[in-house]
Amino acid sequence: MHYPLKKQFEENRMMTSSYPRSLSDSFTVHAPFNQQVQAARMIVDPLLWELREMASRDEKTTCYGSASFISKVRNRSAKNTFILDGKYLGVDQHGIPLAREKELASKVLEYLKTQEVISLERQMGRHPHFNLNCRLYITKRYARIPYMWRNMLFEPNPVKSEPDLTTIFVPEWPERVVFVHPEAGVTFILGTDYMGEVKKSFLRMALYIWKKKGGIGFHAGSKVLRVKKPNGKLEDVGFIMFGLSGTGKTTLTIHDHGLTGEEKVIIRQDDMVMMDETGYCYGTENGFYIKTEGLDPSQKVLYDAATSSNAILENVKVLDDGTVLFDNADLTSNGRGVILREEVAGTDDRIDLDKANRIVFITRRDDIIPPVAKLTAEQAAAYFMLGESIETSAGDPTRAGESKREVGTNPFMIGKESEEGNRLLDILRKNPDIECYLLNTGSVGVGGNKNGKKITIKVSTTIMTELARGNIKWGYDPDWKYLIPLEVPGIEISEYNPAAYFSPAELKDRVAKLRSERTEWLNKYPGLRDEIIKTIL
Repeated sequence: MHYPLKKQFEENRMMTSSYPRSLSDSFTVHAPFNQQVQAARMIVDPLLWELREMASRDEKTTCYGSASFISKVRNRSAKNTFILDGKYLGVDQHGIPLAREKELASKVLEYLKTQEVISLERQMGRHPHFNLNCRLYITKRYARIPYMWRNMLFEPNPVKSEPDLTTIFVPEWPERVVFVHPEAGVTFILGTDYMGEVKKSFLRMALYIWKKKGGIGFHAGSKVLRVKKPNGKLEDVGFIMFGLSGTGKTTLTIHDHGLTGEEKVIIRQDDMVMMDETGYCYGTENGFYIKTEGLDPSQKVLYDAATSSNAILENVKVLDDGTVLFDNADLTSNGRGVILREEVAGTDDRIDLDKANRIVFITRRDDIIPPVAKLTAEQAAAYFMLGESIETSAGDPTRAGESKREVGTNPFMIGKESEEGNRLLDILRKNPDIECYLLNTGSVGVGGNKNGKKITIKVSTTIMTELARGNIKWGYDPDWKYLIPLEVPGIEISEYNPAAYFSPAELKDRVAKLRSERTEWLNKYPGLRDEIIKTIL
């Protein structure tokens, strides 16, 4: 839902005082991309219906009246993504020499001079201290991609004559490669037609810019739980939830927790937030790019939005009569849908979060990790760096289901990873009221002396509700030195105690193995503070 300009200006003006003045008021890229993109015909800022008409040859219309499309490439090309060599490169990032980047860019720009090209500009963020004009150039034959992407962001800021960020997208290029020049604010996407690449190209650059400004960007959803505290007082509690694609982040972000009456959920963002040093989180997007695998009416909030005529489906099985088969993975297990925030029950007119009162690191393990653990600031920085989860089809489909680690559960980071862990620790120390938790959405006890126990969505959402209310009683875990739940209203928490599934010797061995893996991982990152690493020992 777009604000009327006057209303948006008034709200932005009122929010300005909450922003730390140490971060610049003038939010622009240092050296925006200034090479002119020329085309045989440039189609500038087409409307939504015009883009759908241009993409009509590729569309299969669903029984809901929405558009569906099928791409050749059906997941991100992580192994083919490169950052300009030099100071921008972190341990887990691939570099590309400047000479090679210039050579490719020159060839692409020459090619575009012979093509019909769509130029589409949108705005990321809505706050006066965080808003970026994002310009996409893409060859017209792939109009379905800007048709989907247009709904992800907002109308551009008319005050800006040039974009802050630029992405040049040529899906038909014979070589698959994505390369990023951080200081120029430009990304080239070549040889892939997966819409997720353009969405993440702008978010990746925004994360880098925000870090330069003194903040920290997160691959995280955000929401507010309005709950009654033990004293009966109604209170808004802000949450941000970290998690790789497919680990439950979107499900938990958009879930209503079964709250009724005065208690309710207010959804802010699904994918990326930018936090300042006070814990204020700036939103980025207007649309949600959801995984549709297994979606059914029991997931009412997501299902209703995904079956709207305004939704746009990608790589979801649709029969000739328009019937949508969300449970069919013949095309891919990474089926997607672009849905509008305004059609997601529980959203309002804001995308920002006044304070991240609770930070939740979602993991998906199956043996010795409890459903929830309460972390110190140093432990939170360590689990941020560990980013433990599972690989999904959205990342590397050849390893889907395997354990993996990704700093910040964020594969879009630019620069030294240790800087981000250290900065998070600084923010948490400045804001001792921010509580941090590890949330396991997998199972407990698998491989033990009796059948393991699956951690259901109901268990996870109940835990989050009680975290907001402050009703959980905690005990000390001597192995990991974090706090574990002793009592959670509505849950028989003893059924989820890892110690109940393994003999003392087996539990000791599993703890030692996991500790060794974690220590080895954290030691990969030069510059990470010792007090962060020591929390795992």
